Amino acid sequence: MMGHRGCRLAVTYPEIAVMQTKAVIKAAINVQKRHSDWNVVPEIMIPLVGEIKELAFVKKVVVETADAVIKEAGVALKYKVGTMIEIPRACLTADEIANEAEFFCFGTNDLTQMTFGFSRDDAGKFLPSYYESKIYESDPFAKLDTTGVGKLMDMSVKLGRSSRSDLHVGICGEHGGDPSSIEFCHKIGLDYVSCSPFRVPIARLAAAQAAIRNK
Repeated sequence: MMGHRGCRLAVTYPEIAVMQTKAVIKAAINVQKRHSDWNVVPEIMIPLVGEIKELAFVKKVVVETADAVIKEAGVALKYKVGTMIEIPRACLTADEIANEAEFFCFGTNDLTQMTFGFSRDDAGKFLPSYYESKIYESDPFAKLDTTGVGKLMDMSVKLGRSSRSDLHVGICGEHGGDPSSIEFCHKIGLDYVSCSPFRVPIARLAAAQAAIRNK
């Protein structure tokens, strides 16, 4: 789970980033052509970044590819390039990363995994004992750990917006459908949450309640 994936694949094999960027941009162009009244602005998110040089490397590939596809199509299409914040080091250096990223999206499943040093593959084998012994009150993969992981998120938002004041920040993963996690995200200034389709009604209600409670 922590190995050769995400942006690391694109550093090793830049052609993967080229292929995916072409797919995103060509799809956006096709949709824009079919619906001229729509304002299509694709957001390309580079995952698992922990070092600004990683992001800069992959972003260069993305931008050069996207611009070439747009020029070849002879259209005007705006797009954004951002990153998924899911490594603690990215949170700690978010002010640097925000110089390259137009938006952040917290991948709290992996951020939780890497902050606790857990593996989602085997955490279920020992966490029940932790609940019984009152070491942890709930599953940190289901309910956001606002004390530790949340502190990293709050720090990341503040640092990121100190470099880019209009930084758009959200969260994806199962925490995005948990009411208490949603309220915390509202408090630290996130713009949106993303979650599984069946959790959307709960997430919308929780977001509305959080907005009322924390005006």
